[in-house]
Amino acid sequence: MNVRTQQPETKQVNQISFVKPHIFDVTQHVKLLWMKEVPNETVRLDLFFDAGITRGTESIPAIVHSLLLSGTNEFSSVEIHEQIDALGGFLDTDISFETAVVSIYCLREHLRNISNIVANAIQGLAFRETEVEDVLRSMRQQFAVNQQKVKYVAQQQFRKHLFASDADYSTISAESDYDESKVSAYKKYWKEHYLNGLTRITLVGDLELDEVDALIDLFGKWAIDGKATYGGDFRFQAQRINFPKDDAVQCALRMGRFLFPKAHPDYIDFQVLNTILGDYFGSRLMSNIREDKGYTYGIGSGVMDMNHTGYFVIVTEVGKEVLENTLHEIKFELERLQNELVPEDELDLVKNYMLGQLLKSADGPYAMLDMYNSVDMHDLTLSFYDEAIQKIKDITPQRIQALAKQYLNFEDFLIITAG
Repeated sequence: MNVRTQQPETKQVNQISFVKPHIFDVTQHVKLLWMKEVPNETVRLDLFFDAGITRGTESIPAIVHSLLLSGTNEFSSVEIHEQIDALGGFLDTDISFETAVVSIYCLREHLRNISNIVANAIQGLAFRETEVEDVLRSMRQQFAVNQQKVKYVAQQQFRKHLFASDADYSTISAESDYDESKVSAYKKYWKEHYLNGLTRITLVGDLELDEVDALIDLFGKWAIDGKATYGGDFRFQAQRINFPKDDAVQCALRMGRFLFPKAHPDYIDFQVLNTILGDYFGSRLMSNIREDKGYTYGIGSGVMDMNHTGYFVIVTEVGKEVLENTLHEIKFELERLQNELVPEDELDLVKNYMLGQLLKSADGPYAMLDMYNSVDMHDLTLSFYDEAIQKIKDITPQRIQALAKQYLNFEDFLIITAG
C-alpha cells in the first residue's frame, strides 16, 4: 500500500558493477577498448588523434580537422557523406585542447563498409582547392560572428591568460588565420597528427573478433610512433582584465585558477565542494545570483580535466550594470564556504545528487566505456569510481571548509570580463 504522505525511503549507492572492456594493444602505445555486451545492433567507433588545438599555430589544427572528410581525388565531400548516409551511418567530430576525435555511429552490419569509407577519406585527403576555400570562408565568417559575442571573447581571453606561460596552449585564433590557404602546412599537419597520430580507439558493439581485428588492421597504420606528451607545468597571474564592448548589453565573466589532475588525492573531495558552490541547479551560486538576486539566467562552476593538470572555472553572463554586484556575491559565497561549515542537510542533498549522477553516468555499455576511458586516459583504474563513492559518502563539513580555504581564495583567481 502506498502512503502518499510519507517520503519514499532512499538508499545510497555503495558500488557500481562495472563491465570492463576488452583491451587490445594496437601497438605499444595505442590501445583499442571494446565493449561487446550491447543488447542491440548499434555500434559506435571512436578514433582519437594527437591533433588538439594546442598542436599547431594559426588555427591549423581546427582547419585540418574541418577538412578531414572534404574529399579525395576520387570522391567529393558530398559523395563521401552520401555514401555514409546510404548505409544509415552518422559521423561526429570533436576537437579539444589536446585531442581530436572522429566518431562513427551505425548498425553493426554496416560498420566495416562505413569504416572503409572513412579510412579512405582521411587517408586520401586531397585538400581540394574549392573545399579548402569553402572551409576557410565558413570559419572566417564564424570567427567574425563570434567576435561579436561577449561569451566567446571571454572564453578565448581566459584561455590566453590562464595558459600564458605556454605558447602552445595560450595562442588563440585570429581573423588572419583564415585569410589565405596554407595547403603545404595543412598537409604537413595532416600527415604528422592524423596519418601518424592515432592515440586510441574505442568501440561499442556486439561484434565478432575478426571484425575487431579488421578495424585494428584498417586504422592501426595511423598509430602514433611514441607516447603523446602534454603540457602540465603552467603558471598564470591572478589579475582582473576587462575587454570592453560598448554595444553589448551583457557582460561575460570567466574566473578561475589551476588545480590538479584527475589522479590528485583532493580531486573527488573538491568535486563535492564544486557541486555545492556551482555545479547543480540548487547550488549556492545559482540560488544567490540567479534565484535571489536575478542577475543572470544561469551561473555555474566546473573542474576541467586535462592530461596532466586541471583547472577550476566559474562562468556566467550578467547585465553590465550588475557585474560588480555579481563579483561581490561570488566572493561572498567563496568566503562563506571558508568561514562557515556546510549544514548537514545541504551536504546530504549534494551527496545523494552526486551519487545518483554517478550511477546514471554508468547506465549502459556506451556510458560504461566512456567512464572506463576517462580514467584509463589518466592511468587510473575502475577502482577510481568505487573510491569516489566512498569519498563522497565520507566527506565532512570540516573537510569541505579546509578545501575552500586552500583552493577558493578570491585573490588567487584570474578574472576575465568582456562586455
